[in-house]
Amino acid sequence: MNTSWKLPALAGYALLPALLLARTSLAEEPPTAAPDHGVWQKHEYSFAFLGFTSTYSCDGLADKLRVLLIAAGARHDAKSWPGACASGFGRVDKFARADLTFYTLAPAGSDTPAGGQRVDSVWRPVALADRSPRELGLGDCELVEQFRNSVLPMFTTRNVENKTTCIPHQESGSLISLRFESLAAAPHAPKVPPRGT
Repeated sequence: MNTSWKLPALAGYALLPALLLARTSLAEEPPTAAPDHGVWQKHEYSFAFLGFTSTYSCDGLADKLRVLLIAAGARHDAKSWPGACASGFGRVDKFARADLTFYTLAPAGSDTPAGGQRVDSVWRPVALADRSPRELGLGDCELVEQFRNSVLPMFTTRNVENKTTCIPHQESGSLISLRFESLAAAPHAPKVPPRGT
C-alpha cells in the first residue's frame, strides 16, 4: 500500500488550526489609530437629582456621580461631594444634590491657549449598564438619564448609542444601556498634569 501521500496531508491538517487561530486573532484586534491630542478642560457643576424611582442621600449621590464621571472618561482626580441638603449625612433626601469639579479632554486646536498642555489621547469605548460599572444598578436608571442629559455634554464623545429606558416608580422593565466613545488620556499619557494646570 502506498502511504507517501499521507504524511504531507497530515502535516497540512496539523497546520490548518494554527493558521486559522492566527487569522482569527488578527481579525479581532481593534484598528489602531494615531492618537489625537487633547487639552484638559475644567468643569464645575451643581447636580440636583430629580427622580421618581430611587432616592439618595447627598453623600450617596455624590459617590454614584463620581463613579459615573470616571467611567465616562473624566480625569481621575474628579471630585464629587454632597451639596446643600436638608437631611444629614447618610439620610435619604428627596432633593439630593452634589457639587462636581472635574476635567475632561477636549480636542487640541489652533485656539488652544499658549499655556495649555497637550495630552496624547485616544477614543475609549464606554458602556454603562446594570452592574457596569459594578456600583450601578437598575435603581440608578433615572440617575443615568439625568447624567446623560446634563453632564455628558461636557465630555468630548462620539458614536453615542442610548437605549436607556426608565419606568417611573418601578425597576422592572427599566433598562440601562448607554454606549459611546469618550476622548481620554492615552495609556502612556500623564493622567494628572503638573500643579497649576
